[in-house]
Amino acid sequence: MAELDDFDEVVDVRSPAEFAIDHLPGAVNCPVLDNEERARVGTIYKQVSPFEARKVGAALVAKNIARHLETHFASRDQRWKPLIYCWRGGKRSGSMALVLRDIGWDAAALQGGYQSYRRAVLAQLDELPSRFGYSVICGPTGSGKSRLLQALAARGAQVLDLEALAKHRGSVLGDLPGDSQPSQKMFESLVWHALRNFDATRPVFVEAESKRIGSLRVPERLLERMRASNCVRIHAPNTERVRFLIGEYRHLLEEPAWLKTLLLRLTALHSKETVGRWIAQIDAGDWQALVTDLLATHYDPAYLRSMERNYAGLPGAAAIDVPRLDDTGFDSGARALLGR
Repeated sequence: MAELDDFDEVVDVRSPAEFAIDHLPGAVNCPVLDNEERARVGTIYKQVSPFEARKVGAALVAKNIARHLETHFASRDQRWKPLIYCWRGGKRSGSMALVLRDIGWDAAALQGGYQSYRRAVLAQLDELPSRFGYSVICGPTGSGKSRLLQALAARGAQVLDLEALAKHRGSVLGDLPGDSQPSQKMFESLVWHALRNFDATRPVFVEAESKRIGSLRVPERLLERMRASNCVRIHAPNTERVRFLIGEYRHLLEEPAWLKTLLLRLTALHSKETVGRWIAQIDAGDWQALVTDLLATHYDPAYLRSMERNYAGLPGAAAIDVPRLDDTGFDSGARALLGR
């Protein structure tokens, strides 16, 4: 969908509920029918007649377009070139584009609407991942893989931070406070958007992931390419990993009841005695003992099994030593990876 780059702004005129499920990355939501209005028009269409529904809908659409003209579009000059889309590229986007063109803006409606965009994303997610060479960042829990990716991005490297896009740290304790995960469709849109803006002549740094990040599935072709790529292993002292994790997961330590609930989910993998020991460590507020125990008993063995099973490049991975997991240490690791 290279034509997206030809427009100054992409305007999604679907309802806020439709927009929340998925939308073109960077699009703004200027609904011509809000959630309640769309439901009302649909009910009239089914229970009264299509004519009455169109009559009511047209009045609501006109009112909402007028509101957007007076607010969001008010500052746009004559050179502004928007792309408008709705669900199928029909009446909603057509109505908005018609008004904008009559005013004098070079507005276009996306042919086929969101549905055509979604088909294109799925097709390109089957093809785009194979264009790039990946450098897969590996390392046990608490070695700062995400922070190293951030340091690489700060130095201008191409970084695909899947956990940031998924809004999840990728483990049973990986929920981010106050931040819910996007829908699967939105996650795929964000991955597609990142990939389409990369330069195929430069490497893409990405963290080793399993099939799922929280509730979301990593696109299959991308995961295949990652698992067949060269790996880089972060090495950090265990004591430093413990210190780092206590800082990174402070929000969970401040909610011990919720932390217990999360760890109880691991009873299918560990004995009652082991989980009971973790609960006792929480009750005692002995965070260093808890994190050390979790790493040795659960996270490190599980991570090693998963990596050896799924990432063929792990045995020959280059090692990056990060003796101190802080900004200076991550920047030093990034410089080492980039040869600077």
